[in-house]
Amino acid sequence: MQRKAPNGIKMKKLIAAAIVMLLLSISTMAQTKAYDVIKDPKEGGWIFDGLISFADLNTEPTFNWMKSGSDAYMPEEKYVATLRKSLKDYTIVAFLGTWCDDSHNLIPKLEKVLTTSGFPPNQLTMYGIDRDKKSKTGEERKYEIKFAPTIILLKNGKEAGRITETVLKSVEADMAAIVEGGK
Repeated sequence: MQRKAPNGIKMKKLIAAAIVMLLLSISTMAQTKAYDVIKDPKEGGWIFDGLISFADLNTEPTFNWMKSGSDAYMPEEKYVATLRKSLKDYTIVAFLGTWCDDSHNLIPKLEKVLTTSGFPPNQLTMYGIDRDKKSKTGEERKYEIKFAPTIILLKNGKEAGRITETVLKSVEADMAAIVEGGK
C-alpha cells in the first residue's frame, strides 16, 4: 500500500519550486542590458544606445578601437597628478557615439586617464547615442548634447566644464584645467 505524502511536504516542495522560479527570473532580469544594440544603417557597424560602461565597449569584438586606443595612449603625468588629487571630488557624465570617429579617438584616452588617475568607476556615467545624438534614456536632453563625444565634469551636481568633440591640448590637460578652475 502506497502512502500519500502529508500536505506539509507537498507545500514545502511547492514553495521550493516557487523560490527557484523567482531566483531564475531575477537572474534573467539582472542580465538585461541597459542599452540597445542597433545596426548602423550608414556604415554597418554597431551602435550602442543607452547606458553603457567601458566593459561593454571593451567586450564588443568589433570595437577594436577601444583596446588599441587605450593601450597606445600615454597620459602626461603632471596632469594625471592633478587629477589624482582632485578628480575624486567630481562625477563625470560622458556621451559617445560608437559610430563616431571622434569618440573612437577620445573615449579610449578617457578610459586610460581615468584608470591612471584612480578615478572611482562608480562616479562615471556613460551613454551611447545614435547618429541623431539621442539615447534611449533621453539623458542627452538634460545635458544639451549636440556633439559626440561630450565629457561633462560635475562638482556637487553642477557642471564645472565639458570637453566637446575634441580637446584643446589633451584629455588629461583639459580635465586638469577644469578641476583647477580655469578652462
